[in-house]
Order: sequence, then C-alpha cells, then structure tokens
Amino acid sequence: MDKILTQQYSDYISPFLTDRRKELFDKILHQRTKHFTVILEDLFQIHNTSAVIRSCDIFGIQDVHIIENKYKSYMSNQVGKGSQKWVDFHHYRSKQHNTQDCIDSIKSQGYQLIATTPHNDSCLIQDFDISKKSAFVFGVEKEGVSDMILEQADGFLKIPMVGFTESLNISVAAAIVLQSTTDRLRRSEINWKLTEEEMRVKKIDWMEKTIKSISKIQERYKEEFGL
Repeated sequence: MDKILTQQYSDYISPFLTDRRKELFDKILHQRTKHFTVILEDLFQIHNTSAVIRSCDIFGIQDVHIIENKYKSYMSNQVGKGSQKWVDFHHYRSKQHNTQDCIDSIKSQGYQLIATTPHNDSCLIQDFDISKKSAFVFGVEKEGVSDMILEQADGFLKIPMVGFTESLNISVAAAIVLQSTTDRLRRSEINWKLTEEEMRVKKIDWMEKTIKSISKIQERYKEEFGL
C-alpha cells in the first residue's frame, strides 16, 4: 500500500477511535525506536518471555526477534499485560540453523550483535556506546547465550553486580539493560526515532488491533473505493 492509500485508509478508520486513544498512539509512537532491538534465544519459561516483552513495550523497543531451536515461544497475558499487541515479533523457527538465520538477518539490517554475558571482555552497561544500532541478545535460562552467538557477537555487555549472587533473572537483566540504554538514548542527539512513514504504518496497525469491528469496516472501505 503506497503512502496515499495508507493515508486514505488511515483517515477512513480513524473516526472509529476516540481522540484520546489517537493522541495516546501518537505520543507513544514518538517514543518508539528501532535503534535498539532485542533477541531472545531459545527461552522456555513463559514468565520470562512475557516479562521481557513487557519491558520492551515499556522502554519503547518496537522489534523483538525470537529464536526457537528447542523451545516454542509463548506469551502469558497475565504477565505481559497485553504488551504483545504493541510490539512487532520476528520469529526464527523454520530452518535448521535458526540462530544463524537471526544473526544474518540482524547484521544485514545494520545492527551490531551484543551478547549479554559476564564475559571477561564485557563492557559495563554504563560504558556502552549507544551511538550504534544494537541488538541485545538474552539467552536461554541457566546456559545463557549460545556459542554461535558468542563467536559472532560484535560486543559483550554486562550489568555490574557487587553481591554474592553471580547472575540475574533474564527478565530483570533485560529490564535493566533496556532502561539504562534507552534513557541515555533519549537524552542524546542520536536520530533514534521511527520515521514518519514507520509511525504512519504502525499507527494503522494499532488502530486495527483496537477497533472491534475492523473486518466489517475494511470491507466497506474496499467497496467504497473499489479495491
């Protein structure tokens, strides 16, 4: 759908939402970013996946990439609080090497691959260079990110810890990483926001998910404009 038709369709369905809802969409869209993205590699606990997705929505991350090698990803609405409606998912589960497929896709989009791990060469979160497009990888519970990720990572990131415990729950770690990096990003001069066209398209998507009778409205729209 080209820009003219996109705007035409947006104008057509827009009256079916309250002004308050549309203003909220605009406000949130201006805080969304694709400068950072998140990769979840083979998580099997539904609570963790759901909590990370919730954090992505809260901190303005629009895209989440989910690698499913051994385990299929599920969402708990009770934990996620409906956040899955507002985030875009990219699944890697149909090939023999799903992790490699994800790595190739991410790097082709200009992202550097950042593995979250207490690696010896890991950068402390407060020292992380936010200027580059980055994909933060969070690995399966206990084992962490895979060797394939570690071998092809462009950098390593860790959260400073001063207690006896050596690791954080993955959902907690993701929340800390995203809060720290997105807060610094929004206070920077970096061009981190969605483009006008990306916001236009995403607003339509959110409107469609909000309007209960959207299928009937779409049928009327097609009839009226001969589509």
